[in-house]
Amino acid sequence: MSNQKIAQEVFEQVGGEKNIANATHCATRLRLNLKDNQQVDLKALDQIDGVIKAQLSNGQLQVVLGGKVNDVYEEFMNLLGGSTNERSSTVEKKKFSFGLLIETISGIFSPVLPVLIGCGMIQALNAVLVNFKLIDVESGLYQILQMTGDLIFYFLPFFLAVSAARKFKTSEYLAIALAAAFMYPTIMNGAMNAAETGIKSIDLLGLPVLFVNYKSTVFPIIFSVWVLSYLYRFIEKKTPEAFRILISPLLTLVIMIPLQLIVLGPAGSYLGNYIAVGVNYIYTAGGFLGAFLLGALRPVLVMFGMHYAITPIMVQELAETGITIILPALLVGNLAQSGAAFATGFLIKDKAQKSGAFTSAFTALCGITEPAMYGYNLKYKKPFYVALAAAGISAAYLSIFHAYSTAVALPGILALPTYHADNYIHIIIGVLIAIIGAFVGTLVIGIKQEPEQQAEVSKEISEKIYSPVNGKMQLLETVKDDVFSQKLMGDGVAFISNDGKIYAPISGEITMLFDTHHAIGIRSESGIEILIHVGLDTINLKGAGFNPQVKVGDKVTNQQLLLTFDQEAIIEKGYDPIIPLVITNHSEFKDIRKKMNGTDLSVQTGDWIIEIEN
Repeated sequence: MSNQKIAQEVFEQVGGEKNIANATHCATRLRLNLKDNQQVDLKALDQIDGVIKAQLSNGQLQVVLGGKVNDVYEEFMNLLGGSTNERSSTVEKKKFSFGLLIETISGIFSPVLPVLIGCGMIQALNAVLVNFKLIDVESGLYQILQMTGDLIFYFLPFFLAVSAARKFKTSEYLAIALAAAFMYPTIMNGAMNAAETGIKSIDLLGLPVLFVNYKSTVFPIIFSVWVLSYLYRFIEKKTPEAFRILISPLLTLVIMIPLQLIVLGPAGSYLGNYIAVGVNYIYTAGGFLGAFLLGALRPVLVMFGMHYAITPIMVQELAETGITIILPALLVGNLAQSGAAFATGFLIKDKAQKSGAFTSAFTALCGITEPAMYGYNLKYKKPFYVALAAAGISAAYLSIFHAYSTAVALPGILALPTYHADNYIHIIIGVLIAIIGAFVGTLVIGIKQEPEQQAEVSKEISEKIYSPVNGKMQLLETVKDDVFSQKLMGDGVAFISNDGKIYAPISGEITMLFDTHHAIGIRSESGIEILIHVGLDTINLKGAGFNPQVKVGDKVTNQQLLLTFDQEAIIEKGYDPIIPLVITNHSEFKDIRKKMNGTDLSVQTGDWIIEIEN
């Protein structure tokens, strides 16, 4: 499928332009902030040719595309008209949470990753050329390559200023001005010469402007742009429109530059120092156990899209100490997934699947693990777990021999020249433990052959769905929401409850329980997928009044209590208490017969409401 076609199908599946608040991408994923996540059918996205995996993480939709993400993103942005900045203001403000922090850090670093990886790989190339004595460290080629590889690290505040301004929805050019203040020669030269001159600050109306070396720093510019986003918005709002072009930037810079140089910059720099010290302490105190956990859990972080949150820690560590001791654990985490995927390729019988496994394994070897992990290792489960164990053991081994990296390059086999240890042989041994350990372990444990060929039984059924409430049933077309009434999510019916209780309409497994508890997904053993949505727009209640009795993964029986809710509170807050029940995979079945033709049919739990046949 062409990149344009992939973008078009993803665009349609997520609800189109009207449902997209913001779009960005990282090295392998299209990352979308949507106005209503309920409009997304993750299974349908997964089935698009070219999509490796679709998932919701920290309120953000992540569509894993692998190496083609850049091209698909360009096509996707063409469908959006080129920019999502204007619609970002319509996104509901979120309360501070760990998930929001991870999303923010990832959103700031994701646009910078191509340059960060590129510069890191150039440093790796330079190291290879020097190690094999192909160039001399005094040569012009070496110096130019070294300069190119160091560009983003030296001027990192400028890069982060732009991406942070986009994330916080403020002026990119004012953000760049803040970065320029940090990197201005007065500050930088003062920091470099402080030891000789003894002068560590400039006096500003009795307040000290500290000389701090902001090269390669992360947190000072992020803090400053975050504050800028509020200050600039406030000044713009309070300044008459006729004078904004003169007054707004003047007041913003006059306030922000001293504030960032006196407070925000030093505070962010100290935080970065403490993080670097803390990471070293964890590795020193925790030793091989801490390394084992990081190596083993690296793929888990990838699954949840949280792995980019480690990037600023590594960059800060590199800025403070000249090395990063985290990256070796991430390297073997990737290589172990590669080894497991290679073994899976040998075990798979289907030729097309075998070829895909080998291709994804090679990609993982170079540092991009999503195709191997989602496409094969997680699919067969055992290879994934074997890879976790191999990565943990390898990372623990490397920590014993003080492994580290001198560049933040893509953690793959091509960047090996940037890794060091007490003796380089330990880097080789660690890599072999990860790859061969995962490979042999997967061969020994084996895989369950072709689970996707088991049971297309879901299409050879005749099954009844029962009322999930005590109350009244009505046609889905009467629901005052186009997503349901036009059956965009699937066919079904709707209810009004008499007692504020939701019961299982069928025996099966809880596949989804939304964070705000207003929506539940169930899949029967025969493959019927049902969504029960309590009220319209009740996501805005953020879970208030909803009390789930089950969790994702629970096996439930027909008429088992799933959820209680405060219907009066829903009505008092102005929300419609209607309860749509939708069969999200209705198109897979030949016929869906409903018990009713009219509206307001009285029902009790145990009454059948829909009969499904193939």
